[in-house]
Amino acid sequence: MAIYEATGEKAAIRRPTSADSEEFVAAVLASRGLHYPWVDPPKTREHFKNYLRSRQSGSDDGFLICDRGTGRIAGVINLNCIVRGFFQSTYLGCYAFADFAGKGYMREGLELVTHFAFTELGLHRVEANIQPGNAASIALVRRCGFRKEGFSPKYLQVFGKWRDHERWALLADDTFQRQR
Repeated sequence: MAIYEATGEKAAIRRPTSADSEEFVAAVLASRGLHYPWVDPPKTREHFKNYLRSRQSGSDDGFLICDRGTGRIAGVINLNCIVRGFFQSTYLGCYAFADFAGKGYMREGLELVTHFAFTELGLHRVEANIQPGNAASIALVRRCGFRKEGFSPKYLQVFGKWRDHERWALLADDTFQRQR
């Protein structure tokens, strides 16, 4: 039985483990058309093992979005480059798996992860950098209350090319004001 960090109506979040390798890699391979050219997730067991190792660094964290009924992995939300001190911020990266795309799992998962980031991790800011043509991800962060802050030309390298990104952010204050 999986131990979840938080649960919603149909989604739950938990940290990945080595036992997830087979299901994770199969879901990534089945979702290649959905992911390209936006994200390049781990496609082999070895890459998944490296991904797990990277999440244990203290400056990166990761969550699997799971279907509460079946426990199947619906997607991933990573908190990258967590900065403490005066900044208390992180960069968010996320992707759904094809069987669950467009069904609300990522919205619910993103709300659970940002709430966790603000309350359990004590962060002040979560920033998502999204390629301008990625309409699904932009719609997702917009639905979750993120606001567009700007545009960064050739900001991140994805599939070997420097790509433009829009900067979207959510602050802890924004989240708590929406809950009132």
